[in-house]
Amino acid sequence: MRFLQIMDSEFYQDSDNSWVGPLPFRSPRQRLPNNRQLAYDRLMSLRRSLGKRPEMKAHFLEFMENMLARGHAEVAPSLAHNQECWYLPLFGVYHPKKPTKIRVVFDSSAPYEGVSLNDVLLTGPDLNNSLVGVLMRFRKEQVAVTADIEHMFHCFVVKESHRNFLRFLWYKDNDMSCEIIEYRMRVHIFGNSPSPSVAIYGLKKAATTGEAEFGTDARRFIERDFYVDDALKSFPTEQEAVHVLRQAQQALACSNLRLHKVTSNRQAVLEAFPPEDRAKDVENLDLCAPDLPVQRSLGLLWNVGLDTFTFKVDKDQKPFSRRGVLSTVNSLYDPLGFLAPITIQ
Repeated sequence: MRFLQIMDSEFYQDSDNSWVGPLPFRSPRQRLPNNRQLAYDRLMSLRRSLGKRPEMKAHFLEFMENMLARGHAEVAPSLAHNQECWYLPLFGVYHPKKPTKIRVVFDSSAPYEGVSLNDVLLTGPDLNNSLVGVLMRFRKEQVAVTADIEHMFHCFVVKESHRNFLRFLWYKDNDMSCEIIEYRMRVHIFGNSPSPSVAIYGLKKAATTGEAEFGTDARRFIERDFYVDDALKSFPTEQEAVHVLRQAQQALACSNLRLHKVTSNRQAVLEAFPPEDRAKDVENLDLCAPDLPVQRSLGLLWNVGLDTFTFKVDKDQKPFSRRGVLSTVNSLYDPLGFLAPITIQ
């Protein structure tokens, strides 16, 4: 496949140990027009919208401040005459379960003169593990653990010659009273259709590269037990769980990938990791306490203490009838089919 050919030939680890990958362009493709005016018009619309929503404005500015501070974006250099480029409009979306957590999305699908950036990029193959497979392995053994990779998409750097296709307009010093200047992204972004495939490809490269020093178990864990940036795995013993997680952490750190938000149904596993590496709700968790948190893992609710999946059902919205029961069951996210036995003759 063309996407994999591009990645295999152009993906490399730089002097800072970060993985650098290209934007996988289609070939042949249409030349992109200069859409700066579209990006400017969208920025003005965003400015008006944020002006009416001060809380969202504060969240948006905080996101941009963190993004710039981490070096994920840079001030864009001047363009040569008639140099091909693309400007990305911005918008913000909130996590449906976290009303104060905003994500700034770069709108790579916004068309201009009949074409968008995503139109000229290869989407790439689905390199994800099977969701059902990851969840089934998570239920196999007694010691369960979850973790995730911090800002996974942004951990993979964009090839420098492709960064002018990721230009955007924003305010100098992240101050909306200052002038508008041009930035460009240094990393792969939410909104680009190939970004999931690029990130998963990079994760597998990190696993393979780290195997010689950190072992086959760590490589297999990284390759088989992640679904995008979320890891779920079960082990026969606490000792094995701690060992594999630590080895995987070190292997990923050698590629500037941070494995954190560790959660487990065993106290000894949690205590093997510093509080800053644990999930927020379990930083100082006592699994003997009466009220234990429920963690959201791949869209499912996991009761850490009981080691069970649970479902939240809003029973008041549906009538207590055969049709109502079926409607409720079908509205729940249930990839493992726990509710499949509930049928009506």
